[in-house]
Amino acid sequence: MTSIKNNPATPNNKKKPSKNGGTKKEFAKFSRWLHIYLSMVSFAIVLFFSVTGLTLNHPSWLGGEEQLNTKDSGNLNVAWVNNPDTNKIAKLEVVEFLRKKHALKGAVSEFRIDEAEITVTLKGPAYAADAFIDRESGKYELSEIKMGVVALMNDLHKGRDSGKGWSWIIDISAVFLIIVSLSGLILLLFIKKKRIAGIATAIIGLIICYLIYVIFVP
Repeated sequence: MTSIKNNPATPNNKKKPSKNGGTKKEFAKFSRWLHIYLSMVSFAIVLFFSVTGLTLNHPSWLGGEEQLNTKDSGNLNVAWVNNPDTNKIAKLEVVEFLRKKHALKGAVSEFRIDEAEITVTLKGPAYAADAFIDRESGKYELSEIKMGVVALMNDLHKGRDSGKGWSWIIDISAVFLIIVSLSGLILLLFIKKKRIAGIATAIIGLIICYLIYVIFVP
């Protein structure tokens, strides 16, 4: 009679999962969780940069090249730009006056001073304003350019004149997309039946991109 102790069918003789196998499963589970939820978080980011990639390549499709040019003029306190006692330019007062008077937007990108004239330039996404101030009289001419929503999105895509805050958004978005891509690749490596085909497809995609660059980019 066979002893119960030696019966291979008994639960006591079942193989215990290896520690290495359990670690792999946990890592695969974590990669899946990371991929799913980061994909959802970065969905709007991917959509935004995908759409603006098209509008950047074809700005005329949705009126991305349209712009509204307006001109104005006025006078400001001459002591701000020509004060013989202090020989200083009141930069803050000049900029804030122009902002309030003409509802200007953007950040100051240039404040150029010469003997006869001061030029103040403000820039933002899809926006630019230039003021040319006569230092002797305090008179100025103002030129303002406003562009549409498509141009605004295109400038945000490029990070043009959009400030440090938006620059951080672009950097964070890039990190998100890198993690989503890598976690997707890790998940593929855990699927034995599709591992080789998936890697081969990725390599073919890289080769196609390189060939397009070699053939079509001058």
